[in-house]
Amino acid sequence: MAITGGAFAFTEDLNICRLLNGLWQVSGAHGRIDPTAAIRSMVDYHDAGFTTWDLADHYGPAEDFIGEFRRQLISERGEAALAEVQAFTKWVPRPGPMTREIVENNVDISLRRMGVDCLDLLQFHWWEYGDDRYLEALGHLSDLREAGKIRHLALTNFDTEHLKVIVDNGIRVVSNQVQCSLVDMRPSQQMAPYCQENGIYLLTYGTFCGGLLSAGYLGQSEPAGAALDTASLNKYKQMISAWGGWALFQELLECLNSIADRHGASIANVASRYILDQPAVAGVIAGARLGLSQHIEDNARVFEVNLDSEDEAAIGAVTGRGRNLLEFIGDCGDEYRRR
Repeated sequence: MAITGGAFAFTEDLNICRLLNGLWQVSGAHGRIDPTAAIRSMVDYHDAGFTTWDLADHYGPAEDFIGEFRRQLISERGEAALAEVQAFTKWVPRPGPMTREIVENNVDISLRRMGVDCLDLLQFHWWEYGDDRYLEALGHLSDLREAGKIRHLALTNFDTEHLKVIVDNGIRVVSNQVQCSLVDMRPSQQMAPYCQENGIYLLTYGTFCGGLLSAGYLGQSEPAGAALDTASLNKYKQMISAWGGWALFQELLECLNSIADRHGASIANVASRYILDQPAVAGVIAGARLGLSQHIEDNARVFEVNLDSEDEAAIGAVTGRGRNLLEFIGDCGDEYRRR
């Protein structure tokens, strides 16, 4: 099933699929991945129109998988086929000295692993705001962009306050990757308005709550222990508990299921369509369990769903009863730094 309506002009020279394939799930916390099966699965996603990949230097073999996937495309279809691939990686260094040599060496590692001369998008993360050497790192990354090793520079899990600091220091970024879902709408309060004002897009993760936002959990008792058998399920079950608990989440699933039935879609389609319709959002990242399970046909239906004001009001009537996580947790990414 090839998708239609999923293309988006992310930058002047880079079109993406608005549903990105997330490779966090090959990092080791979601079950064993067979490399041969994984590459075959990547080809399936690509051929269906899901051409944009989100990965990171610390997602296990993710960058190596991109490199092998690219080599296979070249072997089977020629160099021209690579023009259809977009691979967005991340650099997540530990705070410390950020010399040009250190920064460039790490970029070079990603270039070698991915088999490219230039990174389409490098998304930078920083763990400790008290160490302002993140500005030095971003300065060097900007220089490497000018030198042709990086096409576009971006961020991941920066809050609005420090995004402003970066912009005010003259560092140009095209996007910030943040957690956003019907359970966690923190980006809509401060981050999205600022991004809209400054021409910066949001790429969102956690939008499916690790798979909990699906029919498989509708009407089910609250999962715990062994039932939460992946890192994603554990993480987003905790987020649901912080937001409003399992009973309110069941009401949300019932609401989404009713809307999905009217649109001939799935709960996951409605949940992701809602986020795609939010201001500043360029794309939603859907985790891909390569070689283990595929949701290509279901995911493609998101581009056929058009939510109306009645749908949005019904969703808002439920989500509005949840806790404001901006007040409870803090702004985007604060859960990684202040807990």
